[in-house]
Amino acid sequence: MLERGKRKCFIGIVVSDKNDKTRLVSVERTYRHSFYDRVLRSKSKFSVHDEKNISHLGDSVKIMESKPLSKTKRWVLVEVVGKMLEN
Repeated sequence: MLERGKRKCFIGIVVSDKNDKTRLVSVERTYRHSFYDRVLRSKSKFSVHDEKNISHLGDSVKIMESKPLSKTKRWVLVEVVGKMLEN
């Protein structure tokens, strides 16, 4: 695993693998609303650089923030945590 100081890391699901060396990863997080004291869920989509094209649609992946690689890519793939089971 890459160690580069204190960078943000998330675990998410690959929702698109159509581009070469780029994956679209959806990260879901839960948080408690400060006033209403209710648990809420939010999703964010990140464009992730996958140099070796090792992740595919439905895989669970770990991503880490990096320097800007293109207009939208600011994240790199660290590892594939879980593979999608194919039927």
